[in-house]
Amino acid sequence: MATYDGPTDFEKSAGQHTKGEGSPLWCSPTRDDGDAYDLERPPLMTRLGLTPSSFKKRTLADEHNQLNKTLKTRHLNMIAIGGSIGAGLFVGTGSALARGGPASLLICYGIMGVMIFNVVYALGELAMVYPVSGGFYTYSVRFIDPTWGFAMGWNYVFQWAIVLPLELVVAGLTVSYWGVELNNAVWITIFFLIICVISLFGVLGYAEEEFWVACLKLTTIVIFIFMGIIFAAGGGPSGGLYGEYWGMRTWYNPGAFSDGFPGLCSVFVTAAFAFSGTELVGLAAAESENPQKSLPSAIKQVFWRITLFYILSLFIVGMLVPWDDTRLLGNGSYLDVKASPFVIAAVDAGLPAFASFVNVVILFSVVSIGLSGVYGGSRTLTALAEQGYAPKFFGYVDRAGRPLWSTVFILAWSPLAFMTLSTGGTVAFDWLQSLSGLAALFTWGSICLSHIRFRAAWKYHGHTLDELPFKHVFGVYGSWVGLTLIFIVLIAQFYTAIRPMTAEGFFKSYLALFVVIAFYIVGYVWKRKTWLKLKDINIDAGRRELDWEQFEKIKAKKAAWPKWRRALDMFF
Repeated sequence: MATYDGPTDFEKSAGQHTKGEGSPLWCSPTRDDGDAYDLERPPLMTRLGLTPSSFKKRTLADEHNQLNKTLKTRHLNMIAIGGSIGAGLFVGTGSALARGGPASLLICYGIMGVMIFNVVYALGELAMVYPVSGGFYTYSVRFIDPTWGFAMGWNYVFQWAIVLPLELVVAGLTVSYWGVELNNAVWITIFFLIICVISLFGVLGYAEEEFWVACLKLTTIVIFIFMGIIFAAGGGPSGGLYGEYWGMRTWYNPGAFSDGFPGLCSVFVTAAFAFSGTELVGLAAAESENPQKSLPSAIKQVFWRITLFYILSLFIVGMLVPWDDTRLLGNGSYLDVKASPFVIAAVDAGLPAFASFVNVVILFSVVSIGLSGVYGGSRTLTALAEQGYAPKFFGYVDRAGRPLWSTVFILAWSPLAFMTLSTGGTVAFDWLQSLSGLAALFTWGSICLSHIRFRAAWKYHGHTLDELPFKHVFGVYGSWVGLTLIFIVLIAQFYTAIRPMTAEGFFKSYLALFVVIAFYIVGYVWKRKTWLKLKDINIDAGRRELDWEQFEKIKAKKAAWPKWRRALDMFF
């Protein structure tokens, strides 16, 4: 009979450990001091985080010791399909269109869409097997290299810590669209307080905000697509630019490409920025009520987000707005919402009210991304603390399920937004943006590599793919495609970084790489661990306990489906 040596770090972070043949052994309802623990559910106001007692620490004996598991399927679906749609799509595509032209826009976003599709499916397979809080960072520790995992975890924390003040600045500047003459410091403070209040409600506050704002964003994009088709056919208002047949004239004059190959390469990074945050669905899965049901559904929504809400809307944008329109260049400030091609198309159509509505959506989107920064950064930092890769106090989770000190740490970066108010604020903004520029690419690459290594270890230890509750639709080959495309994007960015032949331009483009290297060195000096061999990878600790009888029934049911139904199941 196998002996049991106590829970591993991963088992602890998963909230359970295994005994014998892997049956779950949950924490007993006693406190650390041996006293019985009251398992009665806390009052509603405490669960919402609105009472002084809600800030008290959850003890190890608490059955809800992990983060709250209150996210519903609708929350996870909307986080997956609309969570990361924001200024990167609504505004950033303006400068991308000016640099590359409409063809470059479709090519780059299409390539990035294929990459992110494979990344999210790889993440979904891993998250279904190992429901660990902290998500993809822990997969790098477990399947690649603990030191690399340390670097990826801290890189992700600082990525979101930097994004938060940037989004606060952009939110304040967005209000200026309506000609409001007020110091941006006031707006930064107001939006910071809004984010703090929503964060007070923990994961449920974040999820509800994401759900309704995502609904607003998706509705706006669908309306824009239908309006764009009508405009191209000449059905726009008679007083606007699209009152007569428009068609695809922008592809002929001024043309499909604005700067050839260099322009194409420059659009890749904008496309990567627009998809940033897609991986948050993997973090949120650890706090969902029934991830076994809701996560596969949410993962499949990504296909439709890429094809419908990105590719189709950008095709309409490139069809309506010529790349040589000077308004796409903006006013040279941090972010000029008047440079949004969505706004420009509405103005040219003679619909200024819709242009204002789009700007409202941009404002909500920017605040939403700021909240995502607090959520993603705090959860990852808490996981780092649980694994011993960050100070222990960051692992503090209060009775409302909030990682309290981790959340405070991320929010504490917000005052950096006020730096942009001083002389040379644009320079400070650019350097802050550079810190988070390529960070997402390293995260996505690590997810693909973790999946590749997981599949290799899974096979090495004698397991079959039939034992997996959810599988990447293209298997390990999809992760190789995703990883290859990420290297291509990094090469393209390197090309655009060295093309101006200036040190400042290079470091602004590739600063995130040096941040990752610095974190890796610190992690190696601290932990003295490096690349893992397949025989050293423990694939059993912390694995999700499945209802195998129900699992086999579902497999048999799907096997009986006709081929067309099985094909549809990959995407619905």
